[in-house]
Parts: sequence; structure tokens; C-alpha cells
Amino acid sequence: MLAKSLAPKYLDEISFSGADLSTLKRLGEFRGRQELFRQRSPEALELLKGVAVIESAESSNRLEGVTAPHDRIEALVMRPTAPANRSEQEIAGYRDALNLIHEAARDMEFSVNVVLQVHTVLYRFLPGGGGRWKMTANEIVERNADGSVHRIRFTPVSPVATPQAMEDLVTGYARAVAGQREQLVVLPLAVLDFLCIHPFSDGNGRMARLLALLLLYHFDFEVGRYISLERVIEQSKDTYYEALEASSQGWHEGQHDPHPWMSYFWGVLIAAYKEFEERVEGVQSAPGAKTALIEQAVRRRFKPFGIADIEAECPDVSRDMVRHVLRQMRTRGEIEIRGRGRAAKWARIPK
Repeated sequence: MLAKSLAPKYLDEISFSGADLSTLKRLGEFRGRQELFRQRSPEALELLKGVAVIESAESSNRLEGVTAPHDRIEALVMRPTAPANRSEQEIAGYRDALNLIHEAARDMEFSVNVVLQVHTVLYRFLPGGGGRWKMTANEIVERNADGSVHRIRFTPVSPVATPQAMEDLVTGYARAVAGQREQLVVLPLAVLDFLCIHPFSDGNGRMARLLALLLLYHFDFEVGRYISLERVIEQSKDTYYEALEASSQGWHEGQHDPHPWMSYFWGVLIAAYKEFEERVEGVQSAPGAKTALIEQAVRRRFKPFGIADIEAECPDVSRDMVRHVLRQMRTRGEIEIRGRGRAAKWARIPK
């Protein structure tokens, strides 16, 4: 058994604290309310969907060091725009893989063939393409500023053992689901095992996030359609890497501690659901709703941003209104402006 976390004996021995059970209950409540929130403002949800796809393509690729100007990412995601370089090819591939899952997740079982199919879509614009298991070892390393290896964080499954490890993963997952194991335990553990197997030469992090979205759809957790889970992960990327490293120690021997990773995964979902409910409520016609919507968009920004970035998230708000709220937030000491003229950017002031 090369996929360690879904072995029946391992699952039987996982214990849960009162806080864990409270978190799982809370997530169940969020899932129960999502349909009610979807019914409140269909127009708002359409706006949220468009923003979420842009943010997901941007954040998931940026986590892997793949970047492009925001306006180019928006063009690639929202319009039929041809990618102009390798970074844009990778972003366009993620866009297509993401759209495939959003549109067809319920018809895509978790199988080896589906994993290979999604990876093929992810690399459809790149020479050589995707959809093949790794042929060489791919240690996960931490690098120094000059690019040299500082230390090895984790040694994944070997190339020769990878095909069987992936077969074991999908088999173990199917067995756990059929055995009615707790969904929000099985799901993050499947993602953890995927990351520990690291089956591809490139794209494993992006594939793990796409896989998480796919499996969440299978269990009716649909928040990823409206809120970018990838952005939430990027905003907490230090904790993401710490939790992954903590839970991967001892994985090959089946002696790893799943709790850091599960707690992190649950936290991402809670943050996304809270944002979803706040944003749906924020676009209602109550006084101050547009101001609140702009302020929420600003507070989600952790890098300098322009007025156009806020407009993209709040398309039903005028530019004058955006400027007015930004000036108010600057007066309160929440944000500052950096630079002058067209190159000027706004930035949050750390508290």
C-alpha cells in the first residue's frame, strides 16, 4: 500500500479532539446554508464566479512561481485570448482545467484516467504536453537565495513505484468513501497522499488544488465555484507549506500525523465559506453595501493593487465610488498610495 493515509488501519487510528469535531460540524452547517445563499442573489453569484476563476488561475500559478500581469490574466481567463509566452501558456492551461472541473465535476470520478486527463489539459499549450507520470525523481527541496539546495523537505515516491501508488490512492479513496468514512477526513488525506506521491515531473501543486476542488464538488461543497480556494491558500502559503511538511514526516512508514494538514485544509474551507456569505450579503441593496463590498475587496489584497483590480471584483460599482472608498480607507490609516501617476498603486498598511 503506497498511498498511506487511506489504509483502513491508519484511518481507524486517527483520533479527533472536541475542536476538530466542532470544526467538522461548522463546515457541515456552511454546506447546509450554501443553497440559501445561492438563492439570494443570482446576479451577484455570476459576478463572484467570474472573479473566482481569474483569482484561481492567478494565485495557483503564482504559488508555483508562474506570473503574468493581472490584465493579461483577466484577458486569458475571460476572453478567447491566445497565450503569448510560457507563463501565459501555463495560466491558460490552468484556466481550461479549472473550467472543466467547474462544468463536469459530478461526471468525473476520481480515477487514474481522470487525473491524467486533467494534467493533459493543464499542459495542453506547452511543448511535450502532460498526462504522463514522472520519469525521474523529484525531491521537494528548500532553496537558498542563490538557487542552491538548502535542504530536502521531502522525498516523494520513486518514479518506478508511482503508477502503483496512484492506483492504490484511487482504490483506497473509493474504499474509504464506500465505507462511509467522514468525507472531510478522507478528502484532505487523499490530497495529502497525492502530494506525497508527487506523481508528475511538474504541476503537482496545481494538480493537488484542482483535485481538491473536484472532490469537494463530489461531496456538495460548492464554495470553490464562487470563492477562489487557491487565493485563500496563497494568502496563507507559509502555513500551507508548514502544515504539508509537518504531516508528510513519516509518511512512507505510515507513521505521519495528519492533523496539521487536515486542520489547515478545514481552515481554508471555513475562510472561503465565511467570505462567500459576507460577499453575498454585501451585494444586497442595504445602505452601505457597495462601500462594504469595496472594503472587503481591498482587505483581501495582500500585494499592492490598482483601482482596476478593485473594479474587477466589484463590476457593478463606479470608479468614482471606488476612489471615494479608497480615500476614506487612507484617511483611517488602513491603506496608503505608493508611486505617482498611472504607475501608482495602493497597498494595505500592516497593523
